[in-house]
Amino acid sequence: MRTEALLFGVVALFFAGVAALYGWWSEEPAGTAVLVIAFLMAAVVSFFSAVQYRRKGRRPQDRGDAEVADGAGPLEFFPPDSRWPVVTALGFAVAATGVVYGLWLFLIGCAVLARGVLGLVFQYVDREG
Repeated sequence: MRTEALLFGVVALFFAGVAALYGWWSEEPAGTAVLVIAFLMAAVVSFFSAVQYRRKGRRPQDRGDAEVADGAGPLEFFPPDSRWPVVTALGFAVAATGVVYGLWLFLIGCAVLARGVLGLVFQYVDREG
């Protein structure tokens, strides 16, 4: 996951730089908003990949000396139930509504959305295996 974290981190930095330059030169808010959203999406994937790498270390696919049998066994843990997808969806809905009704509602939605995403990422942080 380290390679993925670095790759998406570079993509996020690229979109951040392009968004800053585009926003400054064009003074056009729609394109700037799209580039900022692209930056945030790449940053979330990079953050998730970095956390997974830190928790689990290198995968067999990342090692040159790994055998096929090293990748055998259970693929991943899938949680039976979670409230965080609902919180994330609610945060996104409130943030999208905030685009229409005002900055205050958008910021509340972003806070709820951030809490939902962090809840998804760190839900089973203490789980072994």
